[in-house]
Amino acid sequence: MLGLMQHGALTVDKFLGHAAAWHSAREVISRDAAGIVSRSNYGEIHALAKRVSSGLARAGIRPGDRVATMGWNSARHFAVWYGAANMGAVLHTLNPRLFLEQIAYIASHAGDRILFADPACAELVGQLLPQAPTIEHVIFLCGAAALPKTDYAATAFEDWVAGEPAEFTWGGFDEKAACGLCYTSGTTGNPKGVLYSHRSNYLHALMTLQTDGLALSARDSVLMVVPMYHANAWGMVYSAPAAGAKLVLPGARMDGESLVDLIEQEGVTFSSAVPTIWQGVLHYLKASGRGLGGLKRVVIGGSAVPESLVRGFRDGYGVEVIQGWGMTETSPLATISTPSAAVAAMPADEQVQYTIKQGRLMPGLELKLTDDEGNRLPYDGRTPGRLMIKGPTIVSGYFGGDGGDVLDEEGFFDTGDVSTIDAQGYMQITDRAKDVVKSGGEWISSIEIENIATGHPAVAIAAVIGVAHPKWDERPILLCQLKPGASAARDDLTAFLHGKIASWWMPDDVLFVDEIPLGATGKIDKKLLRQQMTGYTLPFEIER
Repeated sequence: MLGLMQHGALTVDKFLGHAAAWHSAREVISRDAAGIVSRSNYGEIHALAKRVSSGLARAGIRPGDRVATMGWNSARHFAVWYGAANMGAVLHTLNPRLFLEQIAYIASHAGDRILFADPACAELVGQLLPQAPTIEHVIFLCGAAALPKTDYAATAFEDWVAGEPAEFTWGGFDEKAACGLCYTSGTTGNPKGVLYSHRSNYLHALMTLQTDGLALSARDSVLMVVPMYHANAWGMVYSAPAAGAKLVLPGARMDGESLVDLIEQEGVTFSSAVPTIWQGVLHYLKASGRGLGGLKRVVIGGSAVPESLVRGFRDGYGVEVIQGWGMTETSPLATISTPSAAVAAMPADEQVQYTIKQGRLMPGLELKLTDDEGNRLPYDGRTPGRLMIKGPTIVSGYFGGDGGDVLDEEGFFDTGDVSTIDAQGYMQITDRAKDVVKSGGEWISSIEIENIATGHPAVAIAAVIGVAHPKWDERPILLCQLKPGASAARDDLTAFLHGKIASWWMPDDVLFVDEIPLGATGKIDKKLLRQQMTGYTLPFEIER
């Protein structure tokens, strides 16, 4: 027996359509590379996105064709996002911070036909075009006056949409149709494409809108720091208009001063970004003596959140830190560290120990831990295992069939993370499987050591990698990038770690470097770090 309810395809055009119908005057703020702030609203963005759809149809774009963007968070980028996806094309976000070779591979592999780019990317686009022959047309996200001078044909966005009708019928296709395409970072082999469906993005947005998710409301002013080119901007491109929240798009300027300016000026109540961004904000606040206005909560993800960061925001500025975990393949948000009833009843200092975990599973998803042989492991908070995930917002395979069958016999996807799950249901990443330090047959969590070391007052960024050892296979070493003007010695760090980690986890060496390399999404690039440390040998032998 079937239910007697109306059917409505779960397609993402519904979100912006809802915002335009019921929150039309709610502002969308956009800041360009020059720092100029422009103001629009959901009604105007909705009309602009429809004009984008009309322009794409005129250019011969059909359902399933890939439309690429390369740029930072802006109102024009936002309009292109909806204009492409809502007419049935596949919105493909290119990360301008990747190496040219990676971008060329990704654009060619995807078969991108049209590229919308930030004017600041003009030189990069010129280098890309000879290597990405499928791209037929380049449109810069600017007006005619800001159109960069290039030796290749390009059009200003405002000229391109001029005269295009704002009447275009969105949707009308299967909710399982492809909606967006985002490639993994390619830390092992070539990047792989994750092809989101309208249905998966719709369901993901509903998951995140819950109180124990991002909890966005029409009363919020949302500063979307996480780039739109990174894993659906953590879904906020959908959840913010669905809620009718004010949306603040900061462009490329991610320094502490620029972000704090927007937080104060636009009454921001909610924001999200990777830890390195928020560490920069904290450093700026301490140096400047400024505050965070009405900011109430920040979601931090992308890499593990140090306890010092949680306490810095909570104790210094009254801002709640919520940690989220996910990956490109999970749409991305899958777990979030909002407190359960039992955790909320604990004293504040005890709650912090749960905030720094990656959190509890979003509804509709399944997790399991396994050993290397695929056997399930207990949820005791102590036993680490391979983290496997399953659900309607989780990848089932990569674009073009790359990587082959990526699911196990039960339909679970291997995240590549090593983690524990405790009795409260909180998951905690202990390492990436490729980054875990294996010493004497036991695993040492590089993430846990890094998070503690980052709490040292002189340390800005910390990274732990494994180094070959004749007896123990591998031993950890700690690399530290110090805060400007700060100083520290090896013994300072080992003394700081003493008593906070097992003695046999203690790094065999502490090195101070000018800069710890970060990848295109703000995470520590351990692949490059290990390359930089090629030839390094431990200076002494320590019995453990």
